[in-house]
Amino acid sequence: MDQDWILQKKETRRTFSKSTWVPLRAAFDNEKGNVKEVGYTNEFFGCGSVAFSPDHRDIAEKLSWSDIGISSTIGPYAYKDGYYSTIDEYQYHDKEPIGVHLVLELSLPVVGGRQWILTPDLVAALRLMKEGSNWVRPEENFVVVAREVLDAKGEQCLIEIKREFLLDYLAARNLALRLSYYRQRVENVTALENSEYSSLENHQEERDDGRYELLIRDVNDVFGGSWAMLRAWRTDVDEDEDAPVMGRENNENTDYEKSEGIRGGFHGVRVEGEFWRDEWIEHNGVSNRVRGDIDTNLPQFIVETDGMRLASAELNNEDVGRWLWFRSGIVSELLGLRGFSLNWYTAETGGIKSSSGYSIHFGINTSDLITIYAYDIARLSAWEQHIWAAQNVVPDGKVSNELLAAQVKANPASTHAVEELFFKVMELLGDGFRQNFSASLYSHDLDCTEAKKHISRFASKDQASLLRLAKELVRVFSDRLDVRELRKLSTHSNKDKLASNKLLQDVLAQKVGADKAREVFGPIVGAYDMRVGDAHPTSSKIGDALKLAGIDDSQSFLQQGEQLISNFGQSIWWVGKLLFEEAE
Repeated sequence: MDQDWILQKKETRRTFSKSTWVPLRAAFDNEKGNVKEVGYTNEFFGCGSVAFSPDHRDIAEKLSWSDIGISSTIGPYAYKDGYYSTIDEYQYHDKEPIGVHLVLELSLPVVGGRQWILTPDLVAALRLMKEGSNWVRPEENFVVVAREVLDAKGEQCLIEIKREFLLDYLAARNLALRLSYYRQRVENVTALENSEYSSLENHQEERDDGRYELLIRDVNDVFGGSWAMLRAWRTDVDEDEDAPVMGRENNENTDYEKSEGIRGGFHGVRVEGEFWRDEWIEHNGVSNRVRGDIDTNLPQFIVETDGMRLASAELNNEDVGRWLWFRSGIVSELLGLRGFSLNWYTAETGGIKSSSGYSIHFGINTSDLITIYAYDIARLSAWEQHIWAAQNVVPDGKVSNELLAAQVKANPASTHAVEELFFKVMELLGDGFRQNFSASLYSHDLDCTEAKKHISRFASKDQASLLRLAKELVRVFSDRLDVRELRKLSTHSNKDKLASNKLLQDVLAQKVGADKAREVFGPIVGAYDMRVGDAHPTSSKIGDALKLAGIDDSQSFLQQGEQLISNFGQSIWWVGKLLFEEAE
């Protein structure tokens, strides 16, 4: 270690009022070595906190480490006169609550140790949930709001909260948080004159709104010295009595012995730097999350063909009468976030459900842009609006016809999205196998909600992503086919060597002939060949695979993705129809 480390000048300049994370309670150290031996080092940080209302600010200003630090008692107390103090109350004097604990401490005398708990009111107000060592806020993309650190014994040694969310909560309750913390750094060296600290002397100073003290002492002076022990006992108890009774204690029925000595022989010098500071975390009067204050930092959106923009606040009206246009890539971007899902309503419209609970009704127009009624975007949380704003573009290609049919004409289109049909025909084919062959077509069930995030026309943005889409189609259909069951149904001479697609094609060929089965399976085989192209993008066979899959490469990649899903799904539908149409 060096002088900068023990003097802590860099650390004392930093304040939590400007930090991203604010400790609510902390008590951790980093010990290395034996505390009584040369080479020992330790770095300790402790912090306590209490939130106070303006009414008690004058009293709170006087409270410091000994009052609200980690040695202060946190717990409920029942007075004999019927008065009850809850665990989250900070009492200045008995029956005089003036503050609020944001971290509660539970002692566990039966099992030993203690437990820190983030106050339930804060958790409920910010709508948090616990995941591992973090408290997250699901409606803001599961952002980590608070977190804990455990020590080697499994006890919390730190609970801290992101300042942005703390200030929101404090503003809603009109509270200010007072921190009192202590930093200590210690190193035992052989001798002061031969160490990095040779030029230092004991001193105290006021620094950075706190107090720093440097102590240099012999290790022997710290841990050595005289000791004394007194042992006293009773002499009037008859151990042979069945129920002995002791009388009142006096000089005749007691005895004692006394020992004393000197402990010493410790070598080295202990260099110790300590820093204490009290600090206020003040709110800024704004509580968007807890109190629902209007957010003044919302984005603007393009609403006219000349690029004119309107503020989100002006669009946050159900009767605004405007639509917004977005790049189609926004859908895949949102589906990549936790808690988002996609549902289809018609061939060109659907809903994007966000982690905030809203479902955004969208339509796809003739220019492959996403069109959405402006109010549906303007009512979203700020963080979501900023994501949408980044993909907002000048109107092009008019509003989606099918979206207008639903929102203006109140006459939704009766069309169906190829994505929905794809999953439906897979399900129908599986049902047909169970009913007609008493066999399971698929080796395992599919998480459709998750699969729909990847099997979507929006996943196709260029040739590479189109090939990856083919890979996803093969994964959810071909790779799930139960090869063992299909081999039982196959009559092919080399069925033990055939893969899933070939086995299912052979089962169909038994019914309609090899040529017809090969025709039906064309798009599936083409998608499979495209999957190989994803692994080897320079393959000359990609063009042939696209043709076999029935894809018109003159169209946009979004439309090619739609074609790929549609053709693959139609092949599955034809397999079921040709296999089971007589049975139906």
